[in-house]
Amino acid sequence: MPSSLQLFRDQNYHELKDQCIQQRRLFEDPEFPASDGSLFYQSAPPRKVEWKRPKDLCEDPHLFVNGISSHDLHQGILGNCWFVAACSCLALRKCLWQQVIPDFSEQEWDPKNPEKYAGIFRFRFWCFGEWTEVVVDDLLPTMDGRLIYCHSNVKNEFWSALLEKAYAKLAGSYEALDGGSASDAIVDFTGAVAESIDLVQGKYGELISKQMKLFEDLMKVHRRGGLISCSIAVSSGQASEAETEMGLVVGHAYSVTAIRKLRLGERLVFSFKAEKLFMIRLRNPWGKKEWNGAWSDNSEAWKKVSDSERKTLGLVLENDGEFWMTFEDWCKNFTDVDICRIVNTSYFSIHKTWEKKMMHGAWTKNSEPLLNRSGGCFDNRETFLQNPQYIFDVKKSEDKVLVSLQQEDRRKYKKEGRGDSIPIGFEIFKVEDNRSYRLHKLTVQERVATSPYINTRTVFLRRILQQGRYILIPTTYHPGITTKFILRLFTDVPSKLRELKADKPKMTCWSLLCGYPRRVTQIKVHSAEGLQKQDRSGGADPYVLVKCENQNVRSPVQHDTTSPVFNTQVIFYKKNIDSPITIQVWNSNILCDQFLGQAVLAASPSDPRKQQKLQLRGRGGREAAEVPGHITITVFSSDDLAEL
Repeated sequence: MPSSLQLFRDQNYHELKDQCIQQRRLFEDPEFPASDGSLFYQSAPPRKVEWKRPKDLCEDPHLFVNGISSHDLHQGILGNCWFVAACSCLALRKCLWQQVIPDFSEQEWDPKNPEKYAGIFRFRFWCFGEWTEVVVDDLLPTMDGRLIYCHSNVKNEFWSALLEKAYAKLAGSYEALDGGSASDAIVDFTGAVAESIDLVQGKYGELISKQMKLFEDLMKVHRRGGLISCSIAVSSGQASEAETEMGLVVGHAYSVTAIRKLRLGERLVFSFKAEKLFMIRLRNPWGKKEWNGAWSDNSEAWKKVSDSERKTLGLVLENDGEFWMTFEDWCKNFTDVDICRIVNTSYFSIHKTWEKKMMHGAWTKNSEPLLNRSGGCFDNRETFLQNPQYIFDVKKSEDKVLVSLQQEDRRKYKKEGRGDSIPIGFEIFKVEDNRSYRLHKLTVQERVATSPYINTRTVFLRRILQQGRYILIPTTYHPGITTKFILRLFTDVPSKLRELKADKPKMTCWSLLCGYPRRVTQIKVHSAEGLQKQDRSGGADPYVLVKCENQNVRSPVQHDTTSPVFNTQVIFYKKNIDSPITIQVWNSNILCDQFLGQAVLAASPSDPRKQQKLQLRGRGGREAAEVPGHITITVFSSDDLAEL
């Protein structure tokens, strides 16, 4: 059971079931009644719908018949192939579907104890960062005694129909599920991190090197429990769900059920390596209509595969909606793939363990610029920094970082005509190593990453970042738009992700005794050159130490160079405006570090705000003797503490 579980509409499954059993009645859900309002918000079905319980549709109803399988599902009349594709993916992973369908054996019909049946079921979804339990009755929409929406290929199996009903309740109605994304449903089933890849834009159908890398990535995701779906985008003038010459359906979600390297017999087929073929297996949620190209069910190519290899693949050559194709053909025929990673955060695993931080936030409007938190994307230079800001640290020399920004599910607003996702994205800036207040002006900071801006529920980015401190700014594309979001950050070592809320140091009682800052100064130490050689090979291992009042910030060591590039940023809030800022260059040694020189700055607001090269000097003031080397810096100072 999840450590924290929310009850949707405060409905407690066990309490409701016990009440029904005591009162000898079957549960009827007042929060999602068997009425037209639960079916649609706009367009009514062509004929009257009858709500029936499983026992009215067959003699021996079950949640599962012979276990759970990706072959169990068929779509029905609702345009939610994406949901069915997600269910097919879910069915492949026992540890995942058991999380969505908790205590399934306890929920199963029990012919020996019919008095325990109360017509109530429960399912769990990962809703906006929290596991949420949704309770439903088992009254299902039918026409002519048949289920009209998602159903099993076995007449007396009902897990998929009941799961769909719980998901429809979460969305507000069945019609709210008409059109969507398989990756969104998979995230709701698992809490996975979703990434979308445009195969056309990325030229995966043309570049063999990109195909090979993507194949290895997808195979790794699949092996580690991730779920993958794909689709073909609808072109202008093309009807949705039209069939291509190769038997594939446009605007339709397919689930990926296997990714394999196929060993051939003695006859070799050219594909990356002659002795192996890179293959992918897909399933059409309709349970029919398959790929008819190379390696389709009726292809002669299968004669090249040994019987043992066919058995290993679990090859079934019949029109059941599942089919194999080469990865190269897949890249050329499909346009979009959704990858849902189950990011491993367990320390008891043989695979890489990630450190996870999750923050809940919101874009909110306020006429006061310092309080506004809906500034729009980077193009809106005047308001961009008025968005929420999150700071985190990369502790290693470099670290792979995964970022997932997810807006709230807007399907529940479809009735009001506001059901479409808002275009969102985010920016990442490398900032001062000691920054702890909000960023007000972009000066010396380095823009290191920009996510795609797209009107999907989730935006994902992978980046390798260098050691240092970063600010992540999630935004809507247009300013003034309000909605909630969750931000998830995965790193190799703890990142200390946190929101920056204060604009400047807080005035406290201690400020009266110890003084309050009067000036803010930003410094970027770009590089040094011509430093004194420190070893026989003519090199050095320099670093910079920047000092102001009682604070100091040290850069990472640059090895074996007398012309280091530091790109170190610092910020100081000075209580005494006459206090100098000292930038020292040191050589790192095992026993004792050596002083190489320094530059002393007044850091006045009137000083030039442009890059400058300074001569290094010995210890003492600005008039100390010159020593070998120069240092290149940029300095910004202001007496307005909320300017920089």
